[in-house]
Amino acid sequence: MRLPLAPCLEKVTSLTAAERTMRLLIIEDDRESADYLVKAFREVGHIADHAPDGEEGLAMAENGDYDVLVVDRMLPKRDGLSLIGALRDKGNTAPVLILSALGQVDDRIKGLRAGGDDYLPKPYSFAELLARVEVLSRRRGGPAEDTLYRVGDLELDRLSHRVARGKDELTLQPREFRLLEYLMKHAGQVVTRTMLLENVWDYHFDPQTNVIDVHISRLRSKIDKGFERPLLHTIRGAGYMIRDGIR
Repeated sequence: MRLPLAPCLEKVTSLTAAERTMRLLIIEDDRESADYLVKAFREVGHIADHAPDGEEGLAMAENGDYDVLVVDRMLPKRDGLSLIGALRDKGNTAPVLILSALGQVDDRIKGLRAGGDDYLPKPYSFAELLARVEVLSRRRGGPAEDTLYRVGDLELDRLSHRVARGKDELTLQPREFRLLEYLMKHAGQVVTRTMLLENVWDYHFDPQTNVIDVHISRLRSKIDKGFERPLLHTIRGAGYMIRDGIR
């Protein structure tokens, strides 16, 4: 079923390089909606596969070790609730988040009683979907992950995608957010260019461009300009580091 696309993917990009990458299955018949979700999840560092109907989705879910299934309720060949019931009957305990345009209380109850773990009515924001999927993945038994990073008076909230320094809220572009989150996850440690290329840009080679320098410069201007203590430091010959109060 067609999904109204979230108006701003720019605000929901998150670092996942130092976190546990999730493997997700999107079972959605509307191609545009499915492409959007697959792209969005991959941009925040997760693995996302797609099935276009209930039968294929059931087969992929049975044969794949997925952390979370995102299932549209109204699917061709086999509807979402029937799919979930078949999985549960076979002992598959993968967490399931149901997406549906049917958002009344009775509809949600039916979805949860069919074996769904969460129910999100359409339309919705991708930020909320991502947060709910992360919660389901943690409930399955994965290690608890930090959702809030602080270095000095700089704070980054992974779930709300909010960045602030002191009383000033900062606006970052997606790649800047991803870069800052990775640096803050490794606060006090040298982060090399190779680490950034692999974990923030998903490059496993050096493209021989100044892309890192450009983004570091932009990020520094946003988090350090106008503040007495710089937090983002260049370590000559080594890389970069986020740390508090040391020039």
